[in-house]
Formats: sequence, C-alpha cells, structure tokens
Amino acid sequence: MRALVQRVTHAQVDIDGETVGSCERGYLVLLGVGADDGPEQIERLWGKIFKLRIFEDENGKTNRSLADVDGQVLIVSQFTLYANCKKGNRPSFTNAGAPDAAERLYEQFVARARQDVPHVETGRFGAMMQVSLVNDGPFTIWLDTDEL
Repeated sequence: MRALVQRVTHAQVDIDGETVGSCERGYLVLLGVGADDGPEQIERLWGKIFKLRIFEDENGKTNRSLADVDGQVLIVSQFTLYANCKKGNRPSFTNAGAPDAAERLYEQFVARARQDVPHVETGRFGAMMQVSLVNDGPFTIWLDTDEL
C-alpha cells in the first residue's frame, strides 16, 4: 500500500459538483492499493499514519500526532500512486491492485482509521473526483508499506 499524507487545514472531494467528503485540520490521505497487498498492510500503514508526529507543539516543533490535535481525516482512493513511468511517456498501472480487491482493502483501511479517529470521510472508490486542499506547511509525507 502507498499513501501520500498531506497535513491540511481543509480538504474536500467533489463529484459532479457535490461535496462527498471533507475534513478540517488533519490529514488528506491519498491511498493506493498494490497488486500484492493484503489486510496485513492496513495495520502497518494506518499505524504509521496515526502515530506520525507532524503537528506543531507549543514550541513550534513537529511533535504532536493526529490524536494530540483531535485531527480529522479525508481518505481518497488513488490507484495512480502505482504509476510506473520507466518506459515511454504513458504510465503503466499494472502494479495497482485489481479493482474489486483494491476496493475491499480501501474500505477496510477506512474502517480501521475510524476505530481511532471520530471524523473520517472519504471520496468514492473508482469515481472521477476533484480533490481540493489547503496544505498546511506545506507538509507532505510519502509512505509505502514495502519500506516501513
């Protein structure tokens, strides 16, 4: 699994002009599921995201976690995180998970996040979405379960 985690003051996802998910101070998580991923990657990835200390404390140091700031989360499926651009100019997505399996793991990841965070919203798996955000910092972290 791969996640692009952005610390935000606001993020939202719209489909056909309708806002389907949003969050305030917290994280926008763009989540990609790989072809070889299974449930074991969910705990590893979510555990790292939830415990990241990337919010400022009273001394201006990035020392506070999502729980410490009562942060919110918006999770958006993003199979393009598995784009392979080694050959040619058209990305290959053969390393991305098959849609049915990827959707199942995406939903399990969202359910796991909801165990720890009271406010978790999502986009819609497989839909054409418009994502907007105010990146706070900016602060963006790339996580891959193969490297955790």
